[in-house]
Amino acid sequence: MLAVGQGKGAAVAWLRCCFEVCIIFLWWWVKNGLAVIAVLVPCYNEEAAVATVVADFRKALPQAAIYVYDNNSRDRTVAVAREAGAEVRSETHQGKGHVVRRMFADVDADVYVLVDGDATYDAPSAPGMIDKLVAEHLDMVVGLRVDQSVAAYRPGHRTGNWMLTAFLASVFGEAFKDILSGYRVFSRRFVKSFPVLSDGFEIETELSVHALELALPVAEVSTPYYARPEGSFSKLNTWRDGFRILGTILRLYRSEKPLRFFTAIGMFLMLVSIGLAIPIIITYLEAGVVPRLPTAVLSTGLMIIAMLSISSGLVLDTVTRGRREMKLLAYLSQPAVGKRPN
Repeated sequence: MLAVGQGKGAAVAWLRCCFEVCIIFLWWWVKNGLAVIAVLVPCYNEEAAVATVVADFRKALPQAAIYVYDNNSRDRTVAVAREAGAEVRSETHQGKGHVVRRMFADVDADVYVLVDGDATYDAPSAPGMIDKLVAEHLDMVVGLRVDQSVAAYRPGHRTGNWMLTAFLASVFGEAFKDILSGYRVFSRRFVKSFPVLSDGFEIETELSVHALELALPVAEVSTPYYARPEGSFSKLNTWRDGFRILGTILRLYRSEKPLRFFTAIGMFLMLVSIGLAIPIIITYLEAGVVPRLPTAVLSTGLMIIAMLSISSGLVLDTVTRGRREMKLLAYLSQPAVGKRPN
């Protein structure tokens, strides 16, 4: 028995040693530039900030390729980015979602760093985020913004971000504290299996929901968040984009959890139908007549719609499960971090 126990202990120690060696190798693999790292910078009228972003990430990640994607800027964003040493490309369809779709499709790398071109995010945090992604075999690391000045957040943005994050957590489960952060690190698996459907600033919400839907390994890392440099202005409209993001969450809830969505609608209509029917039924039992025929017809119609809604939820739930399986297969078809396709 003693020999068996010692044998098991030796096996566990050997496996632990192998795991630690793998982690050290992955860390060395990233640090020595064997991993292809791409920094993706979507820009729209960021002449005042893009040079700083390129320079900061060139210093923080000297082995990385930096891509600036211009989205119909009317200032000198393209010229400034090119002078700073970035590879500049263009996307003519207006909207951050369109730009991210193009970047994910065009750029081939092992690790992707997505950051806004407004110089508000902390470039020195990128190596730590990449190390965490590789060491813990994650698919996405989100930069949790810690503001360094009052001007970092515009009025209403902090409250709106908190409300949307809380609503997303209640719908899809709590995994993020800052769903609207524009600073993220991805694995190749995530990027090449993510179907971008959003057009604008809803893209961050869609990225978060995709990770939650497939139960992908993710994490958050606190990073400093600075105010924009002078001459740079936010393109995010507090109310318009806030409602668009809320609409995106509801749309994704309908498409990803149709049984809950349509059952909730069906139950509401069913309760209204029953509420309308009770007085009619009582009158009929007492007097033997139906005095309010239109109300009876309305109650019957609402009950039929309620049953149809619940039935639709059951059918769409089966369809959603098939779509989720296809997404997982697309995700698994991509190599993990540290393995390149042949």
